[in-house]
Amino acid sequence: MKQTEKQLTERAECLLSALIQNYIQEGQPIGSKKLAAASKLELSSASVRNVMAELEAMGFVESPHTSAGRVPTAQGYRYYVDSLLQLEPVDSQAISELSKELQHEFNTLGIVSSVSEFLSNLTSFAGIVTLPKVARVALRQIEFLPLSDKRILTILVTNEHEVQNRIIPVHREFSAEELQRAANYLNDKFAGKELQRVRQEIMQEMNDARVSMDQMMRSAIEIASQVFEKNDKKDDFVVAGQTNLMDYSEFASMDALKQLFDAFNQKRDILSLLDKCLNADGVQIFIGSESGYLGLGECSLVTSTYSVEGRPIGTLGVIGPTRMPYEQVVSVVDVTAKVLSAALKSKS
Repeated sequence: MKQTEKQLTERAECLLSALIQNYIQEGQPIGSKKLAAASKLELSSASVRNVMAELEAMGFVESPHTSAGRVPTAQGYRYYVDSLLQLEPVDSQAISELSKELQHEFNTLGIVSSVSEFLSNLTSFAGIVTLPKVARVALRQIEFLPLSDKRILTILVTNEHEVQNRIIPVHREFSAEELQRAANYLNDKFAGKELQRVRQEIMQEMNDARVSMDQMMRSAIEIASQVFEKNDKKDDFVVAGQTNLMDYSEFASMDALKQLFDAFNQKRDILSLLDKCLNADGVQIFIGSESGYLGLGECSLVTSTYSVEGRPIGTLGVIGPTRMPYEQVVSVVDVTAKVLSAALKSKS
């Protein structure tokens, strides 16, 4: 994000930093007397009020009509994160536990879900992770196991290590032997091909060659068509901890809460913003209206990309109120992106 062009005196910076840190913790307007004590500057309340008046004139703070105290504006937060932010270290034990958890997870959706939960738990906000945009997803192997009530467990292995399990309904009971023959047929015909191409060829065979197929081939193609149709409809991102945001006064009104949850449910705007972050380096911070989306007007979004072999393939981040503790959240997002990149690299 573009840095704020206006520069403040050292005293003004100290007071702005103290005001923001105090407001993040308490969520209440800060009066001059309290701010003087919090800043640890030997200034009178009158001197503090003079500096606050200057900051208000510059658009960095404002006075709510119900109080004589001040609160930071989005512009004040922007100056703070661009010029005054001092990052805090992330809990090393928590990072170590996440790394171990990801080592034992071979399903992409499972990995992404674990990371979004981690971001949410560590920050107490909403954690969000896009599914990786892998250039080539190839079928390695497919296996079927019979279940009760005319259901089949499908085990889909892609890109050497990627494992997806899906349960699909079928029109009749299949024996283990029938399913093994169907899997052998599909593996011989499609192994090594990209999933999108596999799906296209399967649909083509269903349309063009149904008459010439024997019963085994027909069953294999029909089962596989359901597998790849489900695979094609996966979510674009995973979010955890949305309800955490209900604890903050910024979302106390039903209108603000509805706009926020509509943004999560519709996904399009958030996904568009996260996709834009793929082309940016390092941690990105969007404060309030900087995101460009109405539903996120009371929020800040802190994001970073995760990569494999130096190529960004996805975005993760944290969504919370504008008065989030940026010094903690930025560190958490940055380190988590590195952990996720390392975990995916080890599986590639």
